[in-house]
Amino acid sequence: MEKSAEAKGLELFAPVVDMPIDAGIRRYVLILRSQGIETFESCQGGEGHAFPEPTIKFFGNNGEGFKALAVAMTYHLPVLSVRLVWDFYDGFPHGPWWEMTFRTTDLQSA
Repeated sequence: MEKSAEAKGLELFAPVVDMPIDAGIRRYVLILRSQGIETFESCQGGEGHAFPEPTIKFFGNNGEGFKALAVAMTYHLPVLSVRLVWDFYDGFPHGPWWEMTFRTTDLQSA
């Protein structure tokens, strides 16, 4: 099946990664990256995956989460939550970074 012009254009923003981006979140990642959001991890979620729901992690200052949310809303992505996150390693906080989760995977990838 041939890719649409939109899909071909988004592929210009595909990161160089050691593992392929999950099909169910790939378009979401590429949309965010095409608008300047610096993503660094993603997962389509579900059984056998790193996250229970589709998730994208991205870097940025205190306004970046709102910028990413505006992009997601513009493209009608099914956002569930946006949050600023710190993990703890050996009792010390590590971060922060932003996480955006989605209600569903990308239905266009099915």
